[in-house]
Amino acid sequence: MTVDISTVPRVHITLLPTPLVELRRLSDSLQGPRICMKRDDLTGLALGGNKTRKLEFLLGEALSQGCDAVITVGAIQSNHCRQTAAAAAAVGVECHLVLGGEKPAFPPGNLLLDYLCGATVHYCAEPEREHKVLEIAERLRSRGRKPYAIPFGGSNAVGAMGFVAAVSELKDQMAALDRRADHVVLPSSSGGTHAGMTVGVDLYDLPMNLIGIGIDRGEPGEPPYESELATLANQIAEKLGTPSRYTASDFHMRYGYLGEGYGVVGDLEREAIQLVANHEGILLDPVYTGRAMGGLIDMVRNTELTVSDTVVFWHTGGLPAVFDYTRELIPGRSA
Repeated sequence: MTVDISTVPRVHITLLPTPLVELRRLSDSLQGPRICMKRDDLTGLALGGNKTRKLEFLLGEALSQGCDAVITVGAIQSNHCRQTAAAAAAVGVECHLVLGGEKPAFPPGNLLLDYLCGATVHYCAEPEREHKVLEIAERLRSRGRKPYAIPFGGSNAVGAMGFVAAVSELKDQMAALDRRADHVVLPSSSGGTHAGMTVGVDLYDLPMNLIGIGIDRGEPGEPPYESELATLANQIAEKLGTPSRYTASDFHMRYGYLGEGYGVVGDLEREAIQLVANHEGILLDPVYTGRAMGGLIDMVRNTELTVSDTVVFWHTGGLPAVFDYTRELIPGRSA
């Protein structure tokens, strides 16, 4: 089944298709599967990242509704917020970022780029972020502006359209290599990338196993993340008018790589970042792709992924955060 999503409002601000490259030296060093990498770190705006795919559709909807300002939320080192600031600059709308935490003395990593792209940054305690969004939206409306709120990570049915389209892109690239992807390994956190690709796999008939590496989900006592993914995938399918429906069992998640928690770099992330940099000259970020690649490497070593497999690793970007993790990435050296 195929669906033409060209009628969905969209702004074209991303350098597409992003490259699909083979990591031959990494594959050889692991003596494992053929590993390819989808380079969404090269999407273009403000050092790239996968969120720009979502923002094409989110800003497309915002502009189609006549909105002239966007508001979104995230952590101080949020890749999503950095890319939202850049995307808003590219289409000429005002951008407000609500970040959890206190204003640092000097803006590091992603936060520096938020300011350089002209965003207005608001700091508050994390539990107060949603209330702050409503407050900013009301203030903008009182000034005659029309704000558009973008959810955390851009992960709703509109934003996830970007990854429905991404599957069609991957299908064409795999065909050019005359290969079939057996598995795609990706960081999974706010859900839009994972849910959108799940719908895309069905729509574009690209049978492969999506393996989500839990970045910050799966702690004891949390609501089942797979159920959230299924809900979002069903919302995407309904928006596209397709008959496919999803349940939690349609999502393959791995939670064994959470380490000491979100944004905490350990041996897993450190080794993965160094291996890929040393063998391929490609940088991973310490929060998302470092952890996800660490999971992939572990699955190779445990022979869950074997030499007969072709595995695609989805590089979601996040590179500016590297510069805020010097001590964690190179222990024993001063920053």
